[in-house]
Amino acid sequence: MRVEKYLNDIIERDGTAHLTLIDPASQSPDESASIAFAAVEGGTDALMIGGSTGAGGILLDQTLFKIKEQVEIPTILFPASIAGISSHADAIFFMSLLNSRDISYITTNQAMGAPLVYKYGIEPISMAYLVVEPGGTVGWIGDAKLIPRNKPEIAVAYALAGKYLGMHYTYIEAGSGANKPISPQMIGALKKILGENKLIVGGGIRNGSTAKICADSGADMIVTGTIVEETTNVTEKIRELVYAIKR
Repeated sequence: MRVEKYLNDIIERDGTAHLTLIDPASQSPDESASIAFAAVEGGTDALMIGGSTGAGGILLDQTLFKIKEQVEIPTILFPASIAGISSHADAIFFMSLLNSRDISYITTNQAMGAPLVYKYGIEPISMAYLVVEPGGTVGWIGDAKLIPRNKPEIAVAYALAGKYLGMHYTYIEAGSGANKPISPQMIGALKKILGENKLIVGGGIRNGSTAKICADSGADMIVTGTIVEETTNVTEKIRELVYAIKR
């Protein structure tokens, strides 16, 4: 299965895809697998596996093993560094945090990780990664020069740079646990200039109405992560989000 084509086909068919982000450092591998199974039951399209801290190595491998015992949908690595690469995933968001002040998150980790991605035969999906205020843990870890929430033109400039550099996807987020999502104005401005390139939006999306606003504003994919760790019924919460964003 080519994961990028799989996602693009879902977007073409349904309008918007849903991705569930699972952080291996937030619970045991068995608990991660239970979350993955429940998310699939709710209708999520793919799983992102990764986190800002402590999400690599043996823990990452064990988490992927357990998840793959439970579900068949694609697993996509969402690495904070070279430590977030595992041979057991289907694909990797091969991304550059374009608004980082630290070159490690723009090109160094990518250069170190590329030979592993090649060796393991993981499908790379090129992605420009942008972090907006407040930024959360990822903004701090990635030393991001946070994009102001009320400055869509700055986000557009970075996204255009990513597009012109050949990146297929742009992922913009406000950080895990953000109290509100990216604004509809920023999402709309980004989608307008990205055209056929896919726009992923995450951070602060906690209910169906918010997810629908993001999708209607131009998001091709919606990511939810923190909410699946907080809710007592993962299946119903994912079902609520998925129902809201599909045509």
